[in-house]
Amino acid sequence: MTADLWREARRAVDLHVFLLAGQQSGTSHSETLAAAIEYALAAEEAGFAGVWMAEHHFIRYGVCPSAVAFAAHLLGRTSRVTVGTAAAILSTRHPVALAEEAVLLDEMSGGRFALGVARGGPWVDLEVFGTGLGRYTDGFAESLDLLLAWTSGREAVGADGPLFRFRPVDVVPRPRRQVPVRVAATGAATVDLAARRGLPLLLGMHATDAEKASMLARYAQVAASCGHDPATVEHASVHLAHIGDDDDSAGEVVRRCLPGLLAGTRGYVRIDGSAPARRDLAAYTEHLIGVGAVGSPATCRRRLASSVAATGARHLLLMVEAAGEPRRVTANLRRLAATLLAD
Repeated sequence: MTADLWREARRAVDLHVFLLAGQQSGTSHSETLAAAIEYALAAEEAGFAGVWMAEHHFIRYGVCPSAVAFAAHLLGRTSRVTVGTAAAILSTRHPVALAEEAVLLDEMSGGRFALGVARGGPWVDLEVFGTGLGRYTDGFAESLDLLLAWTSGREAVGADGPLFRFRPVDVVPRPRRQVPVRVAATGAATVDLAARRGLPLLLGMHATDAEKASMLARYAQVAASCGHDPATVEHASVHLAHIGDDDDSAGEVVRRCLPGLLAGTRGYVRIDGSAPARRDLAAYTEHLIGVGAVGSPATCRRRLASSVAATGARHLLLMVEAAGEPRRVTANLRRLAATLLAD
């Protein structure tokens, strides 16, 4: 029955790999980045539909500060997979600069690039890059609309908003199609913003199926009220994924290795100087095991089939790095492919 449920779900979804490039204890930044590249190449070889790269600044939870630059490298090293950003932080970038890079990569790759953007957080990043807290709290919509205008195929784009104001300039290179844009969302305001524009969501691995279903129900209602057909929007959902011979052995690996990666989130520094929340890493690991695809082959198939049934997400992004050590991560990735991609 489990295999049948997954076989049915599999027909409705694409499977991708999501990479944090998180630094484990005892490894260097360069070793971490090299390992992430190898995971991406292994994902293409194994038959996954795409590879998506996270972006972080100044913390070892993820040592890739530019998902777009990483994507450019991967597009040059691969030939088949979609390569996406999950997600480029729009609050610390000029939207035209990001849009130009997205158009360039989409054009040069023959349409294999997908841009995911995020609001980000109230971190010191906003201070370092000079965009300020206002870009995070109030500027996301204006930034997103300017980016969408640039990637739409228009010949020229200008701006006359509170944050961005410039005379119309030619769009060069001009995109031959609307570059795909997804919006990472964890709260109602961002869900509504994306829905009003008919943009698909990127849903994080921390959320339960019920929470994701609730966000997508809200999305459908808002999108329909704005003239968009929510049934045609292909949302993406991120899931922790680690496979073992049985549930206990898979869970034991994740419990042993994942807290060290999650500890990197304690490097966040709030722009206002206040102390960020400090999660109980063991408890959060248990939560991620509970909502993710962690266990035997049958358990992984069942969990992902259940999530597809609950949410209707069309793209599943599997976070495969919980085992920490590169050899184990690569083995996990290949075994997930053999288990989930087989007919």
